[in-house]
Amino acid sequence: MLLCGIDEAGRGPVIGPMVIAGVVIDEKDEHLLKQNGVKDSKMLTAAQRERLFKHITSVAIRYKIVVVPPDEIDRAVEAKEFNLNWLEAVKAVEMINELAPGRVVMDCPSPNIPAFTTYIRERLKWPDKVALECAHHADKNFPVVGAASILAKVTRDEHIERIKKEIGHDFRTGYAHDKDTVEFMKKYWDKYPHIFRHSWSSYQRYAGIGRTKGQKDLKGF
Repeated sequence: MLLCGIDEAGRGPVIGPMVIAGVVIDEKDEHLLKQNGVKDSKMLTAAQRERLFKHITSVAIRYKIVVVPPDEIDRAVEAKEFNLNWLEAVKAVEMINELAPGRVVMDCPSPNIPAFTTYIRERLKWPDKVALECAHHADKNFPVVGAASILAKVTRDEHIERIKKEIGHDFRTGYAHDKDTVEFMKKYWDKYPHIFRHSWSSYQRYAGIGRTKGQKDLKGF
């Protein structure tokens, strides 16, 4: 059976895109990923992730990487009947329908796993032909999801480095808890608006925008 792992990188940063990746392998070969050092991307160095990115893309039957830009994230977060979890679910549905695996394991961003799983299943082209499992910490517990997390993380990092080169500033990680990112945001929130997530309260603090629906709903489904 074809097994697909799905995971994301960059849900929380105030700068740059969120990246979602799906990796399809033969289910019987999942142990080979673990043998080659594939694990949750957060447990690896940048050099290890780069090496494993090449390995994963060479051995996967197929894979897909989706880059979600800041403005699309803002539209999802600010919508009345939508949020970032729904957006991630929609992207996962598109990915599953395209990759057509027999089984899917996905790292679940929502605390409500049954609702998240149902939302995805109801939108699949062939719901009866796909065994779907959404789970917390799937990137740690399933090597194929760890593989997806590596593809997503490496791609996200590449986009961040591209942004830094484009604007000529090093804001480091793009996370609001990073003091270099905060200092950069204070100075340049209005000069480079396209790189920021305007719906994030950390951005609104410096832009002088009243808090919107924003991040209040990021943990809810």
